[in-house]
Amino acid sequence: MVRALAILLAQLAAAPIVSETVETGERKLVDLGTFECRDITRSTVLQRVCYDRAREDLIVAMNGAYGRYCGVTADTVERLLGASSMGQFFNQNIKREGTAGRYACSSRHAYRTRMRVQSS
Repeated sequence: MVRALAILLAQLAAAPIVSETVETGERKLVDLGTFECRDITRSTVLQRVCYDRAREDLIVAMNGAYGRYCGVTADTVERLLGASSMGQFFNQNIKREGTAGRYACSSRHAYRTRMRVQSS
């Protein structure tokens, strides 16, 4: 039994680490390798929340589809995760901005993020 467990652990250690990739609403693939993801069980609106603190990127799964929101501060994500109604908080503070709003993932945001990460 101990030998079988040791073999299993050795196989797991040797297995390649594969990061997860999701397709967002704008039909772009996002590698979640740098994101911290949490499965959400207490919300009827949100199923999963993934956040990349360095890039301030938020990926949210709703109804099986992923949406991406850029420039979302860590404080806003913490408030989302701690809200008594996560769906209501999300709809009022993040989603309501829409694709052309405050949290739109434009090329300008990507450039600012790259510059901020490179200067760190």
